[in-house]
Formats: sequence, C-alpha cells, structure tokens
Amino acid sequence: MNPLVVVLVVLVVLVILLIAALPFTWNAALKRKAQDDAEKIGSAEEKARSIIDDAIKTAENKKRESLLEVKEQSLAQKNEVDREIKERRAEISKQERRVQSKEDTLDRKTEAMERRESDYAAKEANLQKKQKQVDELHQKGVKELEKISGMTSDEARDFLLKSVQDDVKVDAAKMYRELVSQAKEDADKKAREIVVNSIQRCAVDHVSESTISVVQLPNDEMKGRIIGREGRNIRTIETLTGVDLIIDDTPEAVVLSAFDPVRREVARIALEKLIVDGRIHPARIEEMVEKARREVETQIREDGEQAAFEVGVHNLHPELIKLLGRMRFRTSYGQNALKHSVEVAQLAGLMAGECGCDVRLAKRAGLLHDIGKSIDHEVEGTHVQIGADLCRKYKENQVVINAVESHHGDVEPTSLISCLVQAADAISASRPGARRETLDNYTNRLKQLEDIANGFKGVEKSFAIQAGREVRVMVVPDQVNDANMVLLARDISKQIESELEYPGQIKVNVIRESRAVDYAK
Repeated sequence: MNPLVVVLVVLVVLVILLIAALPFTWNAALKRKAQDDAEKIGSAEEKARSIIDDAIKTAENKKRESLLEVKEQSLAQKNEVDREIKERRAEISKQERRVQSKEDTLDRKTEAMERRESDYAAKEANLQKKQKQVDELHQKGVKELEKISGMTSDEARDFLLKSVQDDVKVDAAKMYRELVSQAKEDADKKAREIVVNSIQRCAVDHVSESTISVVQLPNDEMKGRIIGREGRNIRTIETLTGVDLIIDDTPEAVVLSAFDPVRREVARIALEKLIVDGRIHPARIEEMVEKARREVETQIREDGEQAAFEVGVHNLHPELIKLLGRMRFRTSYGQNALKHSVEVAQLAGLMAGECGCDVRLAKRAGLLHDIGKSIDHEVEGTHVQIGADLCRKYKENQVVINAVESHHGDVEPTSLISCLVQAADAISASRPGARRETLDNYTNRLKQLEDIANGFKGVEKSFAIQAGREVRVMVVPDQVNDANMVLLARDISKQIESELEYPGQIKVNVIRESRAVDYAK
C-alpha cells in the first residue's frame, strides 16, 4: 500500500472523528454558558427589582410632593379668583346703583320737561290770544287817531319822517364835521405821505415809457454780431450793465430795458461805441462799458455843476453835486426832476426877493428840496426822508433841511423859506404843461370841475382855481344853511372822485355869506 494513501486515510478518519465529537463538545460549552447566563440573569433580575423598587418609592414620594404643591397652587388661585370675583361684584353693584340713580334723575327731569312743555303750550295759547287783542286795539287806536288828526297813517308817517329827517340831517352834519375834523388831524400826515409817495414812485403809464432806450443800428447784420457766438456778447453786456437787451424783428434797432436810467444810459453809450468801433467781443465790451460808465459819471457831475451854476448856488458838497446830476435821469409824471428843481429854486428865489428873505438860501433850499429822488429807488424810505438825511449828512443849513422835510407837509415848516419852497414846488408841478398833461386836458378838467359843482342845488356859481387844485363854490344863503354846507362839500368831492382823474388832491371850498344892504337918504 502506498504510504500517501495511508496518510490520507488517516487524515480522513481523524476528520470524521472530529466531526463526530464536535456536537458533544459544543453542547457541553453551551450548557456551561447557559449556566453562566442564568446566574447573570438572576443577579440582574435581582438588581432590576431592587432598582424598580427604589424608583417606585422615589416616584411615589415625588408624586406626593407634586400633589401637595398642586393643591397649594390651586388653593391660592382659588382664593385669588374668589377675591377678584368679590371685587367685580362690588364694582358691578356700585355701577348698578349709579345707573339706577341716573335713571331716577332722568325720569324726574323728563317729568319736569313735560310739565314745562304743557305750561309753555298754555302760555303760548294765552299769548296768541292777547296778541290778537293787542292787534285789534292797535287797529282801533289807529282808526281813532286818523279820525282825530284828519290824516291817514301813511300821511302821518311821512310827516313824522320828514320832521325827523330834518333834525337828523342837522345832527348828522354836525357829527360829520366833527368826525372829518378829527380824521383830518389823525390821517392828514399819513395820507399825504402815502399819496405823494405812490404818485412819485408808482406812475405806471410814465414808467412804461421811460424804462427803455432804443439804439439805432447801421444794418440788421449788426444784431448777430451783438448777440455773438452762442450769445456770449449779449450775455456779457447784460451782466456788466444790468440792462436787458431786446433784439426782435424791429428793423435796425435794439431796445435797452432797465428800471435804473443811469445803468440804461451806460449801456446805451457803450453799445453805440461798440457799433462804431465794430470790434464786438467780451474783452472789448468790458472796456467800452467801463469807458461809458466814466463818461456818464462825468456827465452827471457836469449836469449837477451846471444846475448849481444856473441858479447861483455855490459851495455845495461834491456828493450833492453828483446827486443833483443823477436827477437828470429821474422824472415824475414826465417832468424832469433836475429841471423841476432848478425851476423851484428860481421861483423860491423870486418870491424870497419879494418877501425880503435870504434869496440865496431860498434858492439853495429849492434846488435841494427833491435831492432824495436821485437815490429813492436804491434806499428805503420816501424821497423827503432820504433828502433830509442827505442834507444832514453833508452839513447843510437847518433851514434847508426843514424846507426839504416840509415841502410835502410831512412836518411843520419852521421858517418862511420853507413855506416859499413848498409854494414854489406846487407852482412848478401844477402849471399847465409842466407834467404829462396837455393844455386841452387841463382846461377841460377845470371846466368839468366847475360843471360838477354848478350841478348841485343851491350853488350860485363856482370857480376852479390854483391850476385845478381847488374849486371854490358860492352857495345861495337862503337855500343852503351852515349844516348843509358840510354835506354839500362832501357830495361835491365824492362826485369829483368818481367822475374825474387828476393828480394829487382837489380842495372843495364851499362859501356861504349873507349880506344886508340899506341906504341912508
């Protein structure tokens, strides 16, 4: 036999034996393990029972503690709820008592109102009954009075109204006179200031004409050169001069518009120089504007000196000379302010010579009386106030200062020269042709004044005097008494205000005089 086969057989037998012995070995191991596990399980069960017992005891203790705590909280909440319920019940009970009290009060008031309404209804019925009786008695009394007087009620009413009207008319005239006198004392100064200032500074018709100047051009091509590339030339001119250039379809003309006449004159001279020179660009414009400004300042000074020389006024402050020259560019109702001042100075000098006053001082006051107009568009205030401040600033005579302050009646004149300047100013401003008013309009206005006055009942004749600033009315003494004179003057002035247009104010002077004539034989 082969040894290899023997070895294999032996190995196979060993394997078979091992396989056969393996269940018995495994069963023995399992039995031992089962015994060990049983012992462990028994030990674990005992521990588990012990733990469970402890847990049960602890849970029961916690349970008892929780039950006690819950019972305590429930008891506290119950007590709180009971307390709130008691408070709310008490409050509700209090409100119920209050509502019940109000209802009782309302019931009592309702009953009282019902009683009053019934009383009022009874009184109203009684009153209507009595009113009916009164009407019957009134009608009966009227009939008796008509029977006794021999007049109807309408005739008696007209008679009473007429008698009362006459009495009231006299009382109204007296009251009107007193009220007018008092109103004049309070409002005369303020009214004059407002009216004069408005006329001097707000003459709309004249301003619309004097705020523009027209510069003639050699041809329409020059308009484009004045405007410049993208408008730079026209913007430069407007910026440097403060004047608006209006370039429209007007042939060969450019319009300069500005409220300040001095700036407008500077722009006009500069533009004329640029047109003659032909070189129009920003640098040249600036040069020409500066040159024109110097020329205007020179012209202003020369005009002031010429005005002072013309009236014989010397030793004026250089600044006052310049301000006088600026008045050449100032107008009032079309009347040049500088020429008006020269005319007032001459008139004041003539009247001062007749009255024996200082002629030179009167001329000086007349020349400077409107000096405030030269800067009244630049400085706040009236030209009277501005002029007086300028005269004080440059150390003028007190008589001159008072003449400036009083020439429109704002203050009382303190010297005869002040009165002469005031009169000269009125003469210069009111003479025919002095202001923008034709002679025909002037004569027509005087005639209309007289016609209005003559149209009233009781007027004998009337005269328009002082260049239309006063109308003197003569009345028939038998038809117009002293009381009616006041009402007549008021009615005439009201009709003049409604029908006529005039500068300043018009004085209505009603005159009544009685004459007794007898002859000695």
